[in-house]
Amino acid sequence: MPTTAIVIGAGVVGAAAAWSLARQGAEVLLLEAFERGHDRGSSHGATRIFRHGYAEADYVELSVAALAGWRELERRSGRRLLDATGAVDHGDLGVLRAIAEAQEAAGLAYEWLTAAEATSRWPGLRFEDHVLFSPGGGRLRADHAVDALLDQAQAAGAELRFETRVTSIAPTDDAVTVTTADGEHTADRLVVAAGSWTPALIGPWLAAHGAALPTVAVTEEQPAHFPLVPGEPDGEAAWPSFVHHPTDDSLPSAYGLLTPGEGVKVGFHGVGPVVDPNDRDRAIDVARLHRLQEYVARWVPGVDSTSPEGISCLYDNTEQEDFVLDRVGPVVVATGFSGHGFKFGPAVGDVLARLALHDEKAPPRFRLTVASPDAGTEAPA
Repeated sequence: MPTTAIVIGAGVVGAAAAWSLARQGAEVLLLEAFERGHDRGSSHGATRIFRHGYAEADYVELSVAALAGWRELERRSGRRLLDATGAVDHGDLGVLRAIAEAQEAAGLAYEWLTAAEATSRWPGLRFEDHVLFSPGGGRLRADHAVDALLDQAQAAGAELRFETRVTSIAPTDDAVTVTTADGEHTADRLVVAAGSWTPALIGPWLAAHGAALPTVAVTEEQPAHFPLVPGEPDGEAAWPSFVHHPTDDSLPSAYGLLTPGEGVKVGFHGVGPVVDPNDRDRAIDVARLHRLQEYVARWVPGVDSTSPEGISCLYDNTEQEDFVLDRVGPVVVATGFSGHGFKFGPAVGDVLARLALHDEKAPPRFRLTVASPDAGTEAPA
């Protein structure tokens, strides 16, 4: 008999996990509380950054695996999902050197530029003195990517159920029963990939079984789309994905990318207030938006900073912004993506499937801390 698996959550991580599990022969039931493609969590919207720009070798390795996964998904789905715009980091030289060293170690290409050289190449942006360009970065077509993952999961045999909220989870030593409005569902394995709802769904059970889920703060972030200045080029060569690591301590880190048809998306990273994902009005905070406009007026001159379209989205943040990808007994948990998880979708899905089906250990950075190995995993190395 094939292993049976329930996946909770149909965002990028849950969809990728369902696809990977089904491709490996598991009987998969995916449960999503909201409608397909909903906008209440962290995976909605037209675009996300893809980049290898990390100082940590394990994240770079995961990004390389993700790139292969996105390209495989493109081949299988016949859809274009990843645009090779390149990615730029600028600002703090120490941060940039660490990113360059990690990419060097992984055999990835990069290029150092001065601010003047970068502005000449991309006149819609302004830069601090040190600029690192990574040609392997780009832009993911986010909503199409999630849709393609769901389609491929279904094509591989997964059953997808939307508007099906999980009300309780009851794991035993070797199985899990999940209760929804339409009844109980039992499987050999459970993957909880419900984004900002994951800690509340499975945190108490993990704690009761000696596994310490780190504090996950759910915040409401507020990036915005800004229209291009008339006459500003809108091609891929003109607008790489970009991340600003400011040397000015008064500025938070910022990111951006062109969203075709909507303008340039710009946002501050991880500065939003803590919210309850079940109780938020998603209203745009005018004061926060004004601060972003001031930033854009200085650093992104190729857009009209006076005409933003604000966006509300959720981050599920851990203190160090590291993911949690681990297994305790029959339960696999995925949380803490801290606003930078989307790019890794297919690779994270494969990690979760290996945890569920093959008893592999999680990579050390992503493990839960447990009271003893008998709880089903080991403490981080």
